[in-house]
Amino acid sequence: MEESNGVKQHILIVEDDGPLAAGLCRALQSGETGVSSCGNLKEADKRLKAQTGQCDLVLLDVNLPDGNGFDFLKKIKEEYGVSVIMLTANDMEMDIVTGLELGADDYITKPFSLAVLRARVATQLRRVREQAEAARQTRREQIIVMDEYRFDFERMEYYHKDEQVELSRTEQKLLRVLVDNRGISLTRERLLERIWSSEAEFVDENALSVTVKRLRDKLGAQDRIRTVYGVGYRFE
Repeated sequence: MEESNGVKQHILIVEDDGPLAAGLCRALQSGETGVSSCGNLKEADKRLKAQTGQCDLVLLDVNLPDGNGFDFLKKIKEEYGVSVIMLTANDMEMDIVTGLELGADDYITKPFSLAVLRARVATQLRRVREQAEAARQTRREQIIVMDEYRFDFERMEYYHKDEQVELSRTEQKLLRVLVDNRGISLTRERLLERIWSSEAEFVDENALSVTVKRLRDKLGAQDRIRTVYGVGYRFE
């Protein structure tokens, strides 16, 4: 198993066959991957709640003492968003189709090759890492840092000289459009359309001037948000 950004990935095995679960733990455990197991759905749910955001993959048996794995698969996907490999003796086509339709990421029937299982587990963990990295990249793209300014558009947090500034929704929309097009002169018509969308034709044009002034004052951005006479505004 590979490591992601120096952080261990974790696998939870939900299997009521004790010897099998112990063997899987030994086979999948590594310096980069932690593994734990439990034998029923109640304990599995308890662990997933306690490890929210820390479990990367669940190996889930279908037939468990206290319920049906398919029902729990649906709950995992809806509440925890964790990748799941179904691990079961049921090799009927309908069982496989049901598992995949409920959101299973893979399906392995018993008996199985340990080498194949490890390869499929590695594939799922790699996919989890790639998705996490894509999410981090998107998060980084949502944060704009310029001199004394830091704008976090995803969290709606805006800072000027390390002091947080509270902006209205309209001011946030205006700032986002200006920052996304920094260095470009935007017409008043385009700004009205982008900020007030379908309501633009009913909005008093003076509303844009008022919003620009308030944004400048709050951010101390008189030299940043420039008026382009006869055109509109530009963020330097």
